[in-house]
Amino acid sequence: MSIDTQSAPQPTRHASGPVRSRRRLPRFAPLGVYLAGVALGAALSALTGFSLVTTVVYGVVLGTLAVYVVSRSVEGQRKATDRLVTSLVTTAFAIAMVPLVSLVYTVLDNGLPRFDATFFTNSMYRVVGEGGGAYHAILGTVIITALATLISVPIGLLAAIYLVEYGTGRLKRSITFFVDVMTGIPSIVAGLFSFALFTLVFGNSVRLGVMGAVALSVLMIPVVVRSCEEVLKLVPNELREASYALGVPKWRTVVKVVLPTAVAGLGTGITLAVARVVGETAPLLVTVGLITGTNLNPFDGRMATLPVFAYFQLTQPGTATQAFLDRAWTAALVLIILVMALNVVARLISRFFAPKTGR
Repeated sequence: MSIDTQSAPQPTRHASGPVRSRRRLPRFAPLGVYLAGVALGAALSALTGFSLVTTVVYGVVLGTLAVYVVSRSVEGQRKATDRLVTSLVTTAFAIAMVPLVSLVYTVLDNGLPRFDATFFTNSMYRVVGEGGGAYHAILGTVIITALATLISVPIGLLAAIYLVEYGTGRLKRSITFFVDVMTGIPSIVAGLFSFALFTLVFGNSVRLGVMGAVALSVLMIPVVVRSCEEVLKLVPNELREASYALGVPKWRTVVKVVLPTAVAGLGTGITLAVARVVGETAPLLVTVGLITGTNLNPFDGRMATLPVFAYFQLTQPGTATQAFLDRAWTAALVLIILVMALNVVARLISRFFAPKTGR
């Protein structure tokens, strides 16, 4: 009588490692074990004086330890280590999301009461209490940001093209160094630079919308250069070489081959750069100031912007304090919506304008 050695599953032995068990926990068992550990941590926290912080700490430690021990006893060391790292990363992500969710909830809770038609159609001209809106500030933000984009995109894109396609030697290293330095400068420094530049010509009392646009462009240009440079580097060299082999000049290769191939990434990087500067307050506070009426000419006088509008509504409330606070929260909500909309636009650009690789 022979014994069939193939009928029962055998553990897998690797040449360079220990025996790996084929047993697996049910799909939702790790989650259940983790929640049981969290519940045990909450009970332990209640015994020692309940607090939210100790509950989270005890729950995370005990839940992660429970998942590791159960997985180690059933699935082996390698799978247990994988589940341990997965639990730690998931927990870190959840903890990082707590302040973000809290921020969004707080802004929504305080900003929705004034999120009405009046807020978007009225300015603060001759308004000292309740009522009024941020119509003038919204238009000012759009105009100044658009002007900053008009200044930054050509400079940043041309600089990125030079660094990737033409730059060599000391000049390329110098440009890269200064771009890296500009990426980390504080926003108030950009505002002071623009203020000093214009006051040298027009005097100390000048406040113009274009000053704010120049300040924002100082912050925006290095972001555009860095993002466009990385995107252009992703274009395969084979495309360039094929174009050169056909006798196409380099400038035409850049215009007709490189840029169309990278258009999705370029659009995404530029859109994210706009989102980076649309909520800046310090440079606009220094250069543009604030008015209660509507001014649509960035070359003539002060202009209102949403970040500065929210700042003054919060820090300088009048007699109707709650009305000022409500307008500040609603302005913050509108800014968050603008940034989210720009990020969605960046995703759509990346999706619909990416070169098609399939047939």
